Amino acid sequence: MTRWLQGNAPDSHAALRAGASLAAITALEGDLGIRIPADLRALSRLTAGDKGVDGGGCLPGNQALMSLHEVADFYREQLDSQAHQDTLNARRPEYDRITVWKPAWIPVVPYGPADRTSGLYVDAATGYLGRWSRYNEGSGDERDTLVTYLEDVADMLEAPALATRDKPGLVGGALVWGSRLDSVQEERWQPLTG
Repeated sequence: MTRWLQGNAPDSHAALRAGASLAAITALEGDLGIRIPADLRALSRLTAGDKGVDGGGCLPGNQALMSLHEVADFYREQLDSQAHQDTLNARRPEYDRITVWKPAWIPVVPYGPADRTSGLYVDAATGYLGRWSRYNEGSGDERDTLVTYLEDVADMLEAPALATRDKPGLVGGALVWGSRLDSVQEERWQPLTG
């Protein structure tokens, strides 16, 4: 993906943060209190997040990768929210209890570079991606790992005619996915073909 971005969407490539050091990843593990799965470790070494271009990241739905700092901050916020729910859950019947966040969930892909209303997390216990949403949207039927998700995205860039999740295109030098075009982008968006 990074090679494709470099050759075809230089603005999106420039928005990728430099890879994290092993020390930074180890520090994140200490901060979260869990082991970072190997696939997320490898991705973080390659790029430690996506700053986005014009409010959109380089992943389907114009979602973006979180920086390690953002991962730690959001994780703590979610655990604090779950602690509050646990207090309320103590008075609720079991069928009515709310789970906002589990300690094994590591956030990786928010809705947008500055939008944390929903997104994807890696479940460190299972290795699968899951979806969080402030609005209790469904998680969907797909059971991807981070690797299969990123391979699927790379395949959509190489063979856009086969894209099933979203349709990739370009606005100038930025990768922009068709599902979340705004009115300004819509006029300039050039869908990828192939």
